[in-house]
Amino acid sequence: MSQIQCANLWQMQRGIQSVIEGFTPALDAAVKARLEELGFHQGARVLCTQAPRLGAPKLYKVGNAVYSLEKTIAECVIAHPVTSE
Repeated sequence: MSQIQCANLWQMQRGIQSVIEGFTPALDAAVKARLEELGFHQGARVLCTQAPRLGAPKLYKVGNAVYSLEKTIAECVIAHPVTSE
């Protein structure tokens, strides 16, 4: 697998799988802890399953669950997309 430059989850388009690198310092510690409890931790694979237009929350699959993240939170999750060679 090849890796592309790091970005945040909000920048990911529908159908793109990413690996979480970490979180920005702007993310509240309580929110970070909750995201990690839900599976959004360093090294986790995340798939953007739905990316509605007009700024609506995007849907991300982590493990066997799908979560909706608002833009302000998704922008604080640093990840890089992964593609197969």
